[in-house]
Amino acid sequence: MSERNQNERTNKVVVPIGPQHPSLKEPGSFKITLDGEKVERAVVEIGYNHRGIEKACESRNYIQALYIIERVCGICSHAHTSCFCQAFEDLAGLEVPRRAHYIRGIVGELERLHSHLLWLGVAAHEIGFDTLFMYTWRDRELVLDLLARIGGNRVNYGVNTYGGVRRDLEPELMADILLVCDQLEEKLKYYANLAMTESTLIGRLKGIGVLLPEDVKKYSAVGPVARAAGIMDDIRVTEPYGVFKEIAVNPITDDHCDVYGRTLVRVKEMLEAIRLIRIMVKEIPDGPISVRPPRKLPAGEAFARVEAPRGEDIHYIRSTGADTPDRVRVRAPSEANWHGMSHMLEGFQLADVPIIIAAIDPCYSCTDRAIHLIGDGINQLTDWAQIRALSIEQYKARGIDPGSIKMREF
Repeated sequence: MSERNQNERTNKVVVPIGPQHPSLKEPGSFKITLDGEKVERAVVEIGYNHRGIEKACESRNYIQALYIIERVCGICSHAHTSCFCQAFEDLAGLEVPRRAHYIRGIVGELERLHSHLLWLGVAAHEIGFDTLFMYTWRDRELVLDLLARIGGNRVNYGVNTYGGVRRDLEPELMADILLVCDQLEEKLKYYANLAMTESTLIGRLKGIGVLLPEDVKKYSAVGPVARAAGIMDDIRVTEPYGVFKEIAVNPITDDHCDVYGRTLVRVKEMLEAIRLIRIMVKEIPDGPISVRPPRKLPAGEAFARVEAPRGEDIHYIRSTGADTPDRVRVRAPSEANWHGMSHMLEGFQLADVPIIIAAIDPCYSCTDRAIHLIGDGINQLTDWAQIRALSIEQYKARGIDPGSIKMREF
């Protein structure tokens, strides 16, 4: 008996959400089976944003690859290049100057503020709290303006390079960073108090999208999702890197195990980010900001981890001694957090679905690494060569000669 006939006989309804839907900021597909308004089963399908980034890196030299890695995610671009650079530097045996570590740390925590403020606004919008949405995105502009001054761009700042950073921080800019921290701190304290006292917000977020500690471990959730279940999972603490070998992070955890807990963790992490930025700005050492990297890496493998705003980010490089990587692998935090999504949705109301999905702060583009085609007589994993051939066919179908397209040189 077909799924549709079974649902008709049991008065159950399958509600498709996506791949294009107003509540989704990127394309993804969710097939929600309802018993009344209750979610009985949730099937998550992603893969609509596959861009072939890993394979693109493997056909370019390391300098070109760094530009591509920065575009894995527009929000966490600095975290990705920090991680990739650390893997490169480990394999090359480079000793990064202390001042560069501090600059990486400052930009990384500014990025955490930018990411969490963006998320708080999106979450508020999903539950109809648009006043909070507008306030948080207004405050986020302060951080984006600083990032633009540091790197010349509000996203994809281009700060990192192998062996250090490309840009130094002048005294005037560091003074402005501290000024913005002062301005944001009062606002963030207000948001933290709001999250802990506003009855409407608490009633809307508390007790939904539950992921207990044992489920966090089962599904390998990371970042605020894990920390909201009382699990201290923060790479800056468990495996300190860069500036965090010198400056200790106070990890933020919560034991609500739900969307409310994930909200509290992120709000409190912003206050901790401000504390860390102040320390780094005040204690930043003098000295060079980079060392000269090699054009080629020695043969071998390297593996690095950093704590991105969404959680543990992992980058892997395999080298054969050439000036291009033999293999690049990116395990973004969203890739880990998607595994528990069906579990978080099932048992709750259809009206809770958008905020439960938003609560992991999903990045679809970060996650998608391959395309899985399923259809009539089709069940295959599409590889790089097939994707390329399909793209060529689509260009030709539109009357475009792919050979005539000039790609921008890096």
